[in-house]
Amino acid sequence: MIEVRDLDVSYGKIQALRGVSLRVAEGEIVALLGANGAGKSTLVKAVCGLLPKQAGSVRLSGADITRLETAEIARRGLALVPDGRRLFGPLPVQDNLLLGAYVRLARLRPANVEADLEAVFALFPRLRERARQAAGTLSGGEQQMLAIGRALMARPRVILLDEPSIGLAPLVVKEIFQVIRSLKARGLTVLLVEQNARMGLRVADRAYVLELGRITAEGQAAALRESAVVQRLYLAG
Repeated sequence: MIEVRDLDVSYGKIQALRGVSLRVAEGEIVALLGANGAGKSTLVKAVCGLLPKQAGSVRLSGADITRLETAEIARRGLALVPDGRRLFGPLPVQDNLLLGAYVRLARLRPANVEADLEAVFALFPRLRERARQAAGTLSGGEQQMLAIGRALMARPRVILLDEPSIGLAPLVVKEIFQVIRSLKARGLTVLLVEQNARMGLRVADRAYVLELGRITAEGQAAALRESAVVQRLYLAG
């Protein structure tokens, strides 16, 4: 579903990604692990069209999306849950969710939007309870649920999750990762960007390790959990 080949991305004279290649097959959860500053969010933004690429290519379901605008990439079935959630804080929870369906509503295709809203409320019952509450007043965990729900309202085929556990209490993190597992059961393809290697490897089918803008390890999640390098760098203690 996603194929990144030899991707280079720079911020001015600073090269953030160097020849990065990865793939995410249909129905997989693939984790992208790395420390803060490794280039994980840069890769996600480049895939979504939010950053220009100096070299390399990005394909979605076999089609080249390297030079497409972000809005067109979204229309093709890719949704992002960004780092920091990026909610519309003053707006109610339900309005934030409906904005996730904007791509469909803008094309005058409102069919099943209400049904999808009900599906999100079924997945996150707390959002139903807070449907009329301003998004900015929610707890961190509830805001992360809302960010995921908003992405689901676009009916994506692929969902990119950028640091979904950051800043959350351990019990909330477990709840969010249970939801991530359920996304796979719903038939979604997931690229999970995480500093929390332990949780990322627990939920993923495969994983990549990104260090200083380069992929330094890849493989089945179970195998990487036993890797000496991953154990030393990310799983110590």
